[in-house]
Amino acid sequence: QVQLVESGGGLVQAGGSLRLSCASSGFTVFSMYSMGWFRQAPGREREFVAAIRRIGGGPYYAESVKGRFTISRDNAKNTVYLQVNVLKPEDTATYYCAARRGTEIVTMTSGYDYWGQGIQVTVSS
Repeated sequence: QVQLVESGGGLVQAGGSLRLSCASSGFTVFSMYSMGWFRQAPGREREFVAAIRRIGGGPYYAESVKGRFTISRDNAKNTVYLQVNVLKPEDTATYYCAARRGTEIVTMTSGYDYWGQGIQVTVSS
């Protein structure tokens, strides 16, 4: 049974930073899965934030977070991270990690096979 568990969220002032983690279990080989981060604010659709390929290749970011967020993975720990810097109030949302079997970068929610339960990030002004 595949599980993705996010952690590291919380309340932070504008301009601050957080490091979100997504620990996975149940994958036969974690490194065979490309990973993504999405977020959903109240009343809005879930939107793509960042993704990283399963093997090699560069990460990909939504324009709204480029230069402020960094996605990385540690295949030995079956974990993907999202370093979020220079946070803005509009970054306030529930953040979800997701996994898909494949090498392509996918920005649509329908392209992912597994999802975490989400973690709240609140940025105060």
